[in-house]
Amino acid sequence: MCGRFTLFAPAAEVATLFGLSEVPDLTPRYNVAPSQPIAAVGLRPDGKTRGLSMLQWGFVPWWATDPNAGPRPINAPAEEVALRPPFKDSFPYRRCLIPATGFYEWAGETEARVPYHFRPRDGGLLAFAGVWDAWQSRRPPVIDPPVLTSAIVTTVSVEPVRGVHDRMPMILPPDRWAAWLDPSAAVIDLLPLLAPPVEGLLEAMRVGSAVNNVAIDGPECLTPVA
Repeated sequence: MCGRFTLFAPAAEVATLFGLSEVPDLTPRYNVAPSQPIAAVGLRPDGKTRGLSMLQWGFVPWWATDPNAGPRPINAPAEEVALRPPFKDSFPYRRCLIPATGFYEWAGETEARVPYHFRPRDGGLLAFAGVWDAWQSRRPPVIDPPVLTSAIVTTVSVEPVRGVHDRMPMILPPDRWAAWLDPSAAVIDLLPLLAPPVEGLLEAMRVGSAVNNVAIDGPECLTPVA
């Protein structure tokens, strides 16, 4: 699964790598948690240029009666995202890339769990596959703006994550980004893009307990522990 991640790269670097039409206003994040806004890259209404928006992490499908009632999944299993609610309506049309500098997973049982930060072995940024939706009340008068939410697609783990957790975010390499965002792509063409990432892409670093507290969102979350 993916329940916490980081995005602390400079905004200009994010804009350059993801081909954004303008540099976004991003604050370094060291402990991004569910229900918080997350940066998501998608196509603008022209269907050609890319932009970045902040979406709430916790998926609410457009057909939900109440956005605050029922589950708000943060992860969408790659094996089910195209087939089952609440994601199957969004998968064909509303996909995004979620920039990250790394993500956390915990090893061990309950109170003894040990956090690890997984990041690119060669530095730089990752792109998680994401799906999003826009919920809006259908009760007249409809005056509130839509609630934009998202979920991170997950897959079976590869090393070194496999030694800590059996699931991990679906990391898409740059040569799949355009196809993933293509609004005309058929579902049958999208599914092969969800192959697990290659072994050896990531490195693991054991970190301290600061990340366990969602109120802490600074560099101290990445303090290494021997």
